[in-house]
Amino acid sequence: MSIAETGNPGSINFTSTRNACKLCAPLGASLALRGIEGCIPLIHGSQGCSTYIRRYAISHFREPLDIGSSNFTESAAIFGGRENLFTALDNLTRSYKPQAIGITSTCLAETIGEDLPMYLKQYEAERSRGGRNNACLEPVIFYASTPSYRGTHMDGFHEAVYAALSALAGEGAGPEKGAPPRINLISGLVSAEDIRELHRILRSFTGSPDSRGPCPYTLFPDYSETLDGPSWETYQKLPQGGTRLDDIRGMGRAAGTLYLGRPSGADAGRWLLDCRGVPLVNAELPIGIENCDSFFASLSELWGREIPETWAKERGRLVDAYIDGHKYVNGKRAVIYGEEDFAAALASFLDEIGVVPVIAATGAENSGFRARLGQAPRNTKEKMEIMEDADFAGMLEKAKFLKPDFVMGHSKGLYLARNLGVPLVRCGFPIHDRIGGQRILHLGYRGTLNLFDLICNALMEETQARHENGYTYL
Repeated sequence: MSIAETGNPGSINFTSTRNACKLCAPLGASLALRGIEGCIPLIHGSQGCSTYIRRYAISHFREPLDIGSSNFTESAAIFGGRENLFTALDNLTRSYKPQAIGITSTCLAETIGEDLPMYLKQYEAERSRGGRNNACLEPVIFYASTPSYRGTHMDGFHEAVYAALSALAGEGAGPEKGAPPRINLISGLVSAEDIRELHRILRSFTGSPDSRGPCPYTLFPDYSETLDGPSWETYQKLPQGGTRLDDIRGMGRAAGTLYLGRPSGADAGRWLLDCRGVPLVNAELPIGIENCDSFFASLSELWGREIPETWAKERGRLVDAYIDGHKYVNGKRAVIYGEEDFAAALASFLDEIGVVPVIAATGAENSGFRARLGQAPRNTKEKMEIMEDADFAGMLEKAKFLKPDFVMGHSKGLYLARNLGVPLVRCGFPIHDRIGGQRILHLGYRGTLNLFDLICNALMEETQARHENGYTYL
């Protein structure tokens, strides 16, 4: 039965997924692994998996992206991929000379029951005996279980972060006596520009008026340079940048961890708390004044420092922009979608500026997403439609009855926006049909201001386009 037959937007019922609002788990894992200095991802599965991931990521970041593959063939699918994996590890070590190799599994490898931990023990044993061709080169090797039938690209991202930390982070002994407290900031899947903004925010605390010395931190993963670097004169197989391995090893001795997002599966922040005794603070992505205020307050508490004055000024400019643009956005209706953390932060932000988020959707099958958004928005009595395990066909069927004024999310929503005849405000990942997707700033007061401007201008442009003569003054 379809929604069109019942006239009830809550009764939609499909037995198939059409134009899914999610990507594969190894893709998300590969992006996280590129946030480690000198690390190359290795996909244990068919060559098509790594080719798809490279092509998909390149069209967003507009950067070359080398990813290894164990190149399963029919025989490997039947007899196992152990020898393929060993050959791939040897080839990557010899060709790239990496500091680390992060292995991610695929649906095929997991379905046939590949025992990656056992394979790695066997490989390490051979390497220690000098039985591999590259025994003199010994990159750190670790493994993340990322079959796509068990989760989305966001689950793969969190799984890779967890795998790297649990393999590398040493024993927790707390900060060194007399040393300033070091904190960990674990970021979700955000843009390269967002990561640079996080660095800017973290570094600002060192220069705060009550500064008693540096405020050391580890930001992980950090692909701000490896996936969005300067032009090269010669090709670099492994671009410079990323979180240093030694810094990851020291994350178990931090004074606290601030985790942006709420992973539904593998949780590196929880592991640091349970296994290394590092206090954990979970926070929503800092989009919107409320979320940003909470983020800065958490940093201030973890470091024991006052929030630098510069951010009060940034916040003031954002408040002023809200006032300037209020008449353009108040009462408008929006459909938002994306990863759970991103969609939850967008819903809070839109409610804050007076926009009614009529649909908030994610491709993940995660009851926690519904719980985070379960309460009615503060600025309207209208109930928000919350969709998990969503596809764009289902979103369209519901949205037809809810009459949104704009759609907000990544490029795959173009189908949705065109069918509804409303603007698409592009943000998040992936952005395939515009230049600069990796440079869209979403986080912090400045990122929120950027999103606010994008929304206002999209609505103003739509108003101009509807009128024959147009308006040069709105």
